[in-house]
Amino acid sequence: MTEWITNTMNSLGYVGIALLMFAENLFPPIPSELIMPLAGFTVSQGKMQLIPAIFAGVIGTILGAFPWYYLGKIVDESRLEKLADKYGKWIFVSGSDINKANKWFNQYGNIAVFLGRLVPGVRTLISLPAGINNMNLSSFVIYSTIGTIIWVSLLTVAGYVLGDNFSLVEKYIAPLSKIALLSIVFLFVIWVIRKQKRK
Repeated sequence: MTEWITNTMNSLGYVGIALLMFAENLFPPIPSELIMPLAGFTVSQGKMQLIPAIFAGVIGTILGAFPWYYLGKIVDESRLEKLADKYGKWIFVSGSDINKANKWFNQYGNIAVFLGRLVPGVRTLISLPAGINNMNLSSFVIYSTIGTIIWVSLLTVAGYVLGDNFSLVEKYIAPLSKIALLSIVFLFVIWVIRKQKRK
């Protein structure tokens, strides 16, 4: 996979980054944790510039979020879960994944889209419940963009700093993902407590 990503970047430059991140959003098995650190490494070699590389990653991610968003709008959740159980194995998505993403969205509301962009495994699928629950398109784009800028910048800068060891980013990102998940759980608990107090 690394060789394919490298070849795409070398041949297409910034457009290659955007296309890879677009594909990463459509097919979860393609990891952004490998694409953007590799882009950062390419920047460290002087073959690209940092800001355009980040910009390309953000654009690709946002464009890749739209198909899932509109799929959620068009097809109801139960049918999506059935389709995922039947065909989702090809892109490593199951009906339970969709169900979890929808529960996440219902628990945290619009902020789930922002937070979801920072958590591997959730970041791709969070667009589906946004569509299922008819989230306002401009809000979806704004929350998605803010979360994506943070995520893509973090990965790209990490790859730039680590240089030849850019592949280590995936190892370091795992504990950060756990911290992000714990923070979300903590915020949810506070939200529930406040809601109970209001009642």
